[in-house]
Amino acid sequence: MNNQPIGMFDSGVGGLTVLSEVKKFLPNEDIIYLGDTKSFPYGNKSEQTIIELSRKCVEFLIKRQVKLIVIACGTATSQALETLQKEYDIPIIGIIKPTVEYLKTKVTIGQKIGIIGTKGTIKSKQWEKQIKEEIQNSYIKSVECPLLALLAEEGWISNEVAKYTIKEYMKTFNNIDYLVLGCTHYPLFKNLILQELGNNVDVINTGEKLGKYLKKYLEENGLSKKTEKGKYEIYLTDTETNFIEVANKLLDEEESIKDIQRVEI
Repeated sequence: MNNQPIGMFDSGVGGLTVLSEVKKFLPNEDIIYLGDTKSFPYGNKSEQTIIELSRKCVEFLIKRQVKLIVIACGTATSQALETLQKEYDIPIIGIIKPTVEYLKTKVTIGQKIGIIGTKGTIKSKQWEKQIKEEIQNSYIKSVECPLLALLAEEGWISNEVAKYTIKEYMKTFNNIDYLVLGCTHYPLFKNLILQELGNNVDVINTGEKLGKYLKKYLEENGLSKKTEKGKYEIYLTDTETNFIEVANKLLDEEESIKDIQRVEI
């Protein structure tokens, strides 16, 4: 048993889709969440900048004595995870591997996989690389959807602008079987995406797959916290955002966010 908290970071509110899923699978775990809102968005920055920003987030969380770090960000996972895992002894987990492991159990010959993400995520080709390592001869179509994270941070997740934007992005997908939401902001638009693609498409919330993976990982490595309901702390690098408004739409009333601390990293 290990009662240290789990560390988690993202560039903004998107990572809360991961936090909310992790808490479903691991209700006893304490979580320290860092939103690097001062540097949002990560998706249009260079790989080196993403690595440097991610290092700062990791070091902030390590100072708070976390037992493990979750990169709750598609862009940082695709561009910084491998570097960070080599540089730090603490376990660091991103959103790609757990989702690929899920796909490996589901995808059959001839089925098509769609991926949507930020510009940085799609250009990195990490999703294609890791999927093809596990699922040979897989058909993959990747599409940049840079506007969605911006809309999510504004809280525009169901208005006419969001509906039109989703409609335009989904036009590029024909007869796909799976759609990976490669940015953690994107689950906020899942209902709109299903309206465009239909319920026969498996629209994959990477936070859910990570939650299942993390539960198994903690149990297998003796890191689980077994007693008492978990608590969480939230830190932002800039509080002049819509974070609280959007966050309270994601979390249930009992867990509504009241106290957020601003930090420099």
